[in-house]
Amino acid sequence: MPNLPTTLPDWLALLESRHAETHIDMGLDRVRAVKERMGLAFSCPVIMVAGTNGKGSTCAMLEAILLQSGYKVGLYIKPHFLDFNERARINGDMASDDKLIAAFNDVEARRGDIDLTYFEFTTLAIMHLLSTSGVDVAILEVGLGGRLDAVNVIDADVSIVTSIDIDHKDYLGDTREEIGFEKAGIFRPGKPAICSDPQPPQALIKHAEDIGADLWLLGRDFNYQGDKQQWAYGGRTQRRNSLAYPALRGANQLLNASAALAALEALRNVLPVGAQETRAGLAMVELPGRFQVLAGRPTTILDVAHNPHAAATLAQNLGNMGFHRFTYAVFGIMQDKDIDAVIAHLAPTIDHWCVTALPSPRSADPAVLAEKLRALKPSGAKDDEFSVKTFANPADAFADATSRAGQDDRIVVFGSFYTVAGVMAARKSSLH
Repeated sequence: MPNLPTTLPDWLALLESRHAETHIDMGLDRVRAVKERMGLAFSCPVIMVAGTNGKGSTCAMLEAILLQSGYKVGLYIKPHFLDFNERARINGDMASDDKLIAAFNDVEARRGDIDLTYFEFTTLAIMHLLSTSGVDVAILEVGLGGRLDAVNVIDADVSIVTSIDIDHKDYLGDTREEIGFEKAGIFRPGKPAICSDPQPPQALIKHAEDIGADLWLLGRDFNYQGDKQQWAYGGRTQRRNSLAYPALRGANQLLNASAALAALEALRNVLPVGAQETRAGLAMVELPGRFQVLAGRPTTILDVAHNPHAAATLAQNLGNMGFHRFTYAVFGIMQDKDIDAVIAHLAPTIDHWCVTALPSPRSADPAVLAEKLRALKPSGAKDDEFSVKTFANPADAFADATSRAGQDDRIVVFGSFYTVAGVMAARKSSLH
């Protein structure tokens, strides 16, 4: 076809220019039609993961354990921080530009007059790439919700819903019941449907029962227990004892790990995994931006927390870290988030706020954020004990925090993937 881009950046720029608006067009008819034209199908087991928080961690643990077990693993995970290629991993490695360009060309050749959003187009391309790469298992992370997410045109062999909380209210509803129903849309009749939320909405349970899914609930069908040294998983027919804690830090990682082990238990006849491989995978798993503590001082923590549930977990994790004299925050968030609730969870922990704009039309105004934060100044706090400053970008905000923080202080970067990505990019450029 004439005039198609020949580089990955040019392809991505073209897709962005086609859908410059911020509106999300919900519905699967167009994606399904292009999928059928492409003949897109997986000949291996597919694990699909949805949830408000914990999706990425659960996917990363599944990938790590299955790679340790010798399987060729395909992973679709999002969003990316520095390179679009991060979204597509084959056998633990990011997909090359050439492979992604070829997949984009395939979607373009088949879509005809069907208009696809950036997310729909790239999702079809990456799933096509994974399905034609000879993988033994594919792990697909859902983007938004579940029922109407582009990933859901594929029928999963095992579906996982991690946590369910209020987020994306404009698209998913403003109650846990409504959101739980949307996320349960990835469940399939007769197939294992795993939910690791300790308090699953009734709407999720009812939908699973209505369609005849094989529902696995935390506390009923699988569970975990542990002490300071190790933990154990117990499922319907399988126990995993003497497990090391996952290399991913944070209070909810055993919930995510248990969901991953439940999925592997459900697939044990087609993807057997040994005890040592399970331990090794959990011990070696990596995932940027999820309570990621960087080496060096002052201590720097990167966390993509951008909704109240994730903010509460981040606050808990920060509280478990031990003494730091002052905590500096590099904070940028989207204006459509529950900003007041996010701030409420972190405000008691943070002394100095470096508030940043983000490179998105949805970015919250730093001046508006700063006004909210200044209203929370503790009574009697001196200027060297509390401050709020605004910045045009995450790199400048991080540079200011770094210039002021002492060796016994810490810096936490949070509020959005854009916030963390901006700081990651700044750190990468400073090392070159």
